[in-house]
Amino acid sequence: MDAVVASSGLHWVGDIVGALTQIRHLLKPDGVFIGAVLGGDTLFELRTSIQLAEQERRGGIANRVSPMINPTDAPSLLSRAGFTLTTVDVEDLTIHYPSFWELVLDLRDMGESNAILGRRAMVSRDTLMAAESIYRNMYQKEEKGVPATFQVIYFIGWKPGPKQPKPLERGAGQTNLKDVL
Repeated sequence: MDAVVASSGLHWVGDIVGALTQIRHLLKPDGVFIGAVLGGDTLFELRTSIQLAEQERRGGIANRVSPMINPTDAPSLLSRAGFTLTTVDVEDLTIHYPSFWELVLDLRDMGESNAILGRRAMVSRDTLMAAESIYRNMYQKEEKGVPATFQVIYFIGWKPGPKQPKPLERGAGQTNLKDVL
């Protein structure tokens, strides 16, 4: 294959380096992999609100939002999978929902609920009610509703190939950086 595009499902993969390695194996030399994945700050408002509510109501917290890739880890993950000439960019998108409940229903309808194996049973109704109140009080600043942040990590990596540009040998540069700056 000349190219592989993954536009939003990799955050569900448990072994991300293994998946990226398999993608690299699919590519021809000099093939490109372009992807987008939800990053670690996605739904931080929801995560914080549920954790505070569980701490208050249950005396402890459980991981209720699936773990996601940290943007600073993305380049090394691509490199570990064998990609070169990698580029990573991050964008935070904020969507406003009329209410906490509509956000939760939208996540469920999208199939983006928690996928952690061995997680605690469902969140109790009183904990959800407390989380809704915390969410609204901490994050709702305007009449737009409650914000939900989705951090999107965009990346590109190339499978090594014979025609791919190579870095110059150390000391081979002809211009001193001091002269440029």
